[in-house]
Amino acid sequence: MALFSFDIVSDYDKHEMDNVLDQTRREIASRYDFKGTNANFEILGDKKGLKIIGDNDYQIDAIIDILRKKSAARGVSQKVFNTSNDTVTSGMSMTKEVLFKSGLDQEKAKKITKLIRDHFPKVKSQIQGQEIRVSSPKKDELQAVMALIKEQDFDFPLNFTNFR
Repeated sequence: MALFSFDIVSDYDKHEMDNVLDQTRREIASRYDFKGTNANFEILGDKKGLKIIGDNDYQIDAIIDILRKKSAARGVSQKVFNTSNDTVTSGMSMTKEVLFKSGLDQEKAKKITKLIRDHFPKVKSQIQGQEIRVSSPKKDELQAVMALIKEQDFDFPLNFTNFR
C-alpha cells in the first residue's frame, strides 16, 4: 500500500520577498509626502527583517502599510511580518524593526499536530525539526488536513511542501 505525505513549514518565498522590498523602495522614493525626509528602510543582516526609518510615527506606519500592500499583491502572507517591536526615537528620527517570522518552534508544531490528531486520528503527523511531516495511505485525507489547516487562523504563515 502506497503512503502519501506532505510537509507543513512556516516560511516565505525569499525571491518574492525581494520583489516586495524592491517595489516598496520604489514607492517610497516616488511618494510626494516622503520627499526630503528620512523615510526609508534597511534590510537586517541575512534578510531576517527590516529596520524602518522615518521622521515620525505617520511615516513608519505608512511604510508598513506600503509593505503590506505590496506583499499582498505578490502573494506573500501578511503573517510573515512581526510588527510587535516598539518604535525607537533617537534624535530627529524614529526606527522600528519588523522581523520576518520563519520556522515552526515546538509549541506551534505541537498545536498543529494536536489539531490533526483530533480531527483525523488515522493520519500520522511527525515533528521533524522545524517542519511537520503528515502522512496517510489516502490522498483525500491529506487534502482534508490541508483544508483544515488553511481554515485555522494561526498567527504565523504556513505552507505545504513535498506533496508525494
